[in-house]
Amino acid sequence: MASLQNKTMVLSLLLSLFSLFSREISAEFQRFEQNIRGDGTLRFLVVGDWGRNGGFNQSEVAFQMGRIGEELDIDFVVSTGDNFYDDGLKGDDDPKFVNSFTNIYTAMSLQKPWFSVLGNHDYRGNALAQLSPVLRKVDGRWLCLRSFIVNAEIAELFFVDTTPFVRYYFLNPEDHVYDWRNVIPTKRYTSTVLKDLESALKTSSAKWKIVVGHHAIRSAGHHGDTHELVQSLLPILRANDVDFYMNGHDHCLEQISDIESPIQFLTSGAGSKAWRGDVKDLNGNGLKFFYDGQGFMSVRLTQNEAEIRFYDVLGRVIHRWDMSKMFRADI
Repeated sequence: MASLQNKTMVLSLLLSLFSLFSREISAEFQRFEQNIRGDGTLRFLVVGDWGRNGGFNQSEVAFQMGRIGEELDIDFVVSTGDNFYDDGLKGDDDPKFVNSFTNIYTAMSLQKPWFSVLGNHDYRGNALAQLSPVLRKVDGRWLCLRSFIVNAEIAELFFVDTTPFVRYYFLNPEDHVYDWRNVIPTKRYTSTVLKDLESALKTSSAKWKIVVGHHAIRSAGHHGDTHELVQSLLPILRANDVDFYMNGHDHCLEQISDIESPIQFLTSGAGSKAWRGDVKDLNGNGLKFFYDGQGFMSVRLTQNEAEIRFYDVLGRVIHRWDMSKMFRADI
């Protein structure tokens, strides 16, 4: 009888832990509402791979972001990950947060929400620290979660935690120590992320659908394509009319057009250290623009128009791309 009671207690405990883990996993893609201006436009900047205490031209890029942010009167900033080098934050009291973020992006135009995802370098430190609400008390602009949605009326931005998809980080544990808390078992985690993303995209009625992750799906830069994302994420984006996939990881600026859909792959990972001359030959397969220096990107959206601009470290426009599309409701 006692043995049966013990087994029952163990089973109950396991079920409770499973339920708790399930709630945590299904808590992905929390929604946040972002108001837009009265004229119906949405304007924001995109920057990635930046947190180096101002070094490697991070401060210079930040200055130009402030200037362009004021000109555009931006609504928010998107960070594509690798927020703090080289190994993320040690904790939510790590001075690197203030030294690499608060004290660098000081322009008034940048005192807007910063929606951020984790990169692989962020996972090398205390990944949970960047997700902590404590940092929001230190600097109210900061919002970093594993995966979440920002609804901005005419557009929805779907932020995806891509690092756990990349097998290399698990196959080479001696290279670096990664903080996989709340991610193991990985296959269950990634399959849930994909399922939740697909469901959210299918039910979205936004004029523009934008997916943001750290790793590139397509890239001509140092790291190149992320094969795991090509296999698992790209089919979902194509099937659900996603307009843009924005990422960092490669320390460059680039635009690549998908050869099988209207998706534009936009890399903005040049917030500080860049890799000069490190470019792969895509044989013309969709490559529209590549720049191997520091800089950032701006996005301006209306109901039917998209304006993409890339800027170098001096704030000069080095590439522009405009898109128009008619929606069924407009025809």
